[in-house]
Amino acid sequence: MNPKEIVENGYDHIAEEHEKWTNTVRVEERAKYTAVLFESLLKDAKVLELGCGSGIPTTKKLAEKFSVTGVDISSQQIALAEKRISKAKFIHADMTELEFPENSFDAITAFYSIIHVPREEQAELLCKIASWLRPGGLLVISMGAYSNERQINENWLGGLPMYWSNFDSERNRQLVEEAGLKIISAKEETAEEHGKPVTFLWVVAQKPDQKRK
Repeated sequence: MNPKEIVENGYDHIAEEHEKWTNTVRVEERAKYTAVLFESLLKDAKVLELGCGSGIPTTKKLAEKFSVTGVDISSQQIALAEKRISKAKFIHADMTELEFPENSFDAITAFYSIIHVPREEQAELLCKIASWLRPGGLLVISMGAYSNERQINENWLGGLPMYWSNFDSERNRQLVEEAGLKIISAKEETAEEHGKPVTFLWVVAQKPDQKRK
């Protein structure tokens, strides 16, 4: 099966179970990087969230202050998000196939979602993301911390198979910079999932403001 079909079908099947899980796992980590946006952006700033899931907890929190567009490959997740959050716009789509005008958003987030994109497509995706950001705009994203071209868990969260793909931290930093973004911070964060330590690289980056040069 195509990796993206694995991700879409998997999240369609475990949509509500995944929502419960995200409310108990990596809670402080999510809150920490959501806070970066609240501290950096003005009210009603335009935020694109790639991999919004059911909208709980991140989209709901962001929508309290910002104009949010949430995107997810799972139609079931999008359906749940539309029921739960009235103050955001939602799009059912593969994030690599999205098209937006240049300079459309003040910030773009991707919490635990780009790791589901085949890694050979991640560089091009980051370049598209950079083009969608306005000068001075922020990218807040979690990426892989180790190299793994293809990982499949046959029964993730008691559902269907799930797929992940990522580069290591050093290569991911390079990809962000090669997309034309300036890294503000890049930190590995480790937390327990299913009793095992799992590490992600969290990157906060900014699109250079040409006017300030």
